Amino acid sequence: AAQARLCPTFADVLAIRPEPDVIAVDMPIGLPEMGGPGGRPCDLAARAGLGQRQSAVFAVPARAAVMCVDYGDACRAALLHSEPPRKVSKQTFNLFPKIREIDALMSPALQTRVVECHPEVAFWALNGRAALDQPKKVKSRPFEPGLELRRGLLAAAGYDPSLLISRPFRAAAAGPDDLLDATACSWTAARIARGEGICFPSEPERDGRGLRMEIWG
Repeated sequence: AAQARLCPTFADVLAIRPEPDVIAVDMPIGLPEMGGPGGRPCDLAARAGLGQRQSAVFAVPARAAVMCVDYGDACRAALLHSEPPRKVSKQTFNLFPKIREIDALMSPALQTRVVECHPEVAFWALNGRAALDQPKKVKSRPFEPGLELRRGLLAAAGYDPSLLISRPFRAAAAGPDDLLDATACSWTAARIARGEGICFPSEPERDGRGLRMEIWG
């Protein structure tokens, strides 16, 4: 049965025992040397079928920008390492510490069981490969019709409905939308373990460290 567990760090996830066959992470794995329009090829490929939810897949900037701890420095690095030149949003910058944390521990060998996924791509697959017509949040607040739509898809896939409405963690640590996203990522991980996952793109590129840049659904 599915369980919800809060892991403060990515190292804690990797330390889970027994070792999971597949770990699906809703964070970029593989950082480009140059940022392009719309991000990495995998960002563009994963975004293509999401309709109104396309903005959920953000454009991953260049490694040089992600490694900056100061917002101004990150914007300057992004301008120098993107074509056409583009700064980074504050929202994207706020994700950089977690991206760096994961990047520091990742390796091509670890990608045999740790993959990048995206919850909205998982919900697209759960919904018969059709884009969802309701967001999870409106004006940064949980949007119940969108949450209920996703709960229904996960329940139909076999998840216990009580898990999907539980509040096991403080809202500041994980809100109701975070729980549904994590559950969708676990569904993707199970699909990959069964050989049923969908990789965007089908032939991924590698970054300067040899990491495959791909998003699974």
